[in-house]
Amino acid sequence: HRSGLQSSKAERARSTMMNADMDAVEAENQVELEEKTRLINQVLELQHTLEDLSARVDAVKEENLKLKSENQVLGQYIENLMSASSVFQTTDTKSKRK
Repeated sequence: HRSGLQSSKAERARSTMMNADMDAVEAENQVELEEKTRLINQVLELQHTLEDLSARVDAVKEENLKLKSENQVLGQYIENLMSASSVFQTTDTKSKRK
């Protein structure tokens, strides 16, 4: 009778240990799943940030080209005004005096 009690206790102990092991594995899997979910969310957030930055770079490039073009027009306009104005005409008085 005693060996039956011992084997029953041993089986219960093994069963308890297996349940504890399974619980530990399940907890570890849950932690891994949470970590994967966190990383996926972080990647998605970084992708959205990259998309936003890329769109901003494109907008800034476009604005830069527009301003560059406007500056060329203004530069040409100023150059034309200066060449038409007598104030900015070069005088060659030194060579006339000699």
